Amino acid sequence: MLYYLFTWLDQHYDIPGAGLFQFISFRTAMAVILSLLLTTVYGSRLIRILRARQVGESVRNLGLEGQMQKQGTPTMGGLIILLGILAPTLLFARLDNIYIILMLVTTVWMGAIGFLDDYIKVFKKDKEGLAGRFKIMGQVGLALIIGWTMYFHPDIVVREQVTLPAKVKAPLEVHQRGNQFYYTQDLKSTITNVPFYKDNEFDYAKVLTVFGDEYEKYSLVVFLLFVIVIITAVSNGANLTDGIDGLATGTSAIIGITLAILAYVSGNTIFADYLNIMYIPYSGELVIFAGAFVGACVGFLWYNSFPAQVFMGDTGSLAIGGIIAAFAIMIRKELLIPVLCGIFLVENLSVIIQVSYFKYTKRKFGEGRRIFLMSPLHHHYQKKGYHEAKIVTRFWIVGILLAILTIVTLKLR
Repeated sequence: MLYYLFTWLDQHYDIPGAGLFQFISFRTAMAVILSLLLTTVYGSRLIRILRARQVGESVRNLGLEGQMQKQGTPTMGGLIILLGILAPTLLFARLDNIYIILMLVTTVWMGAIGFLDDYIKVFKKDKEGLAGRFKIMGQVGLALIIGWTMYFHPDIVVREQVTLPAKVKAPLEVHQRGNQFYYTQDLKSTITNVPFYKDNEFDYAKVLTVFGDEYEKYSLVVFLLFVIVIITAVSNGANLTDGIDGLATGTSAIIGITLAILAYVSGNTIFADYLNIMYIPYSGELVIFAGAFVGACVGFLWYNSFPAQVFMGDTGSLAIGGIIAAFAIMIRKELLIPVLCGIFLVENLSVIIQVSYFKYTKRKFGEGRRIFLMSPLHHHYQKKGYHEAKIVTRFWIVGILLAILTIVTLKLR
C-alpha cells in the first residue's frame, strides 16, 4: 500500500525520499524492521492475552528433562508470526504482483489450518486436534491452487534462450555475451532449477517422455503432483521440527534468508545472467515477503528461545512450512529443498523410519523395536541427555552449513 502511495507522491509532487520505494532493497529493509518491531513489541501483548484466556499448552509426560515445566505455556503464538509477515508485506510489497498474492494466500491458508488445529486442542480439549486427513486435504488444496495458478497465469513466466525462427509468439529480446548475440523470450514453462547439474534445468513435462511425443499434454498433472508432495512434506516437516524451544523458528529464519538471496538473484537480470540461472520476471518482489518472513521468525525468537514464553503451535509451524515450500516452488528452486531444508527432511525421515521399523519388528518378532530412543530426532538427543539449548544451537549450525551449500550450488555444477 505504501508503495503505491509514495510512487504517486513521487510522480506528482517530487517529494524527497519518496522514490526510495521504487527499490526492492529499501522496501525489504523496511519490511524486516517493521516485522521485528511488530513481533517484539506486540508479541508481549498477545502473550498476555493468551495467558489471560488460559490458552496453554497441554504437555504429555514423555520422560524428557524439563518437559513438564512447560505445562501451561501459552500456545498459538504463531499468530505473532502471521502478524509479522502479513502487515509488512501488505504495506511494502506490490499487491498487484501474482507472486505476492500467492504468498499471502499461502500464509493465511496454512495459518488458518494450524489455528483450527490449535483451537480444537486448546478449547475443545481434544489432544488429537484437527484430524490428519483434514490437514492433508488443506495442504493438497493449497498445492492445487499454487500449481494451477503457476501453470496458467500469464504473468508467471521464465526467460528462455531461443533460436530463430521462434516457435511461440512472444516478444523477442537480443542480448550479448562476450562477442556472441542471442535471443530470449518470456515463456510459460514447467522447467525448474536442478542442483549439481551442468545445464541446471529440468522440465517436469519430460518425466512423461516414455509416453511418446504428446507427453506435454500431461505436464500439468506431473507438475501438480510434485507441488502437492513438496508442500505437504515441508509443512509437516516444519511441524515435526517444532518440538523444542527455538528450533523451528531459528531454522526457518536461516532458510528464509537463503530463499531471499535466491529470489533476488533469480529476479535480477544481471545476477541471473552472471550466474547462468533462469531469470524469472516479476519474482524479485518476493524478496520483500522473505524479509518480512525472516523478521517475523527472528522477532518471535525473542519470546520463543529457551526457556520459551510462548509456543507457535500449529498456527505457526504449518504456516512456516507452507510458506517455505510455496516460496521455493515459485522461484523454481524447489529441488534444492532436500539440501536447504535438510533439518526438516531428517526430522521427517526419523519419524518415518521409527514408525516403519517398529511396525515391522512387531509383526516379525511379536514386539516393536526402535532405532531411535525417541522420534523426531531432536527428542532422541534429549533422551541421550543433551540440553535442549545445545541441541537447538547445533541444529542451527547444521542449518547454516546447508544454507551455504544451497547458495554454492548456483555455481557448483
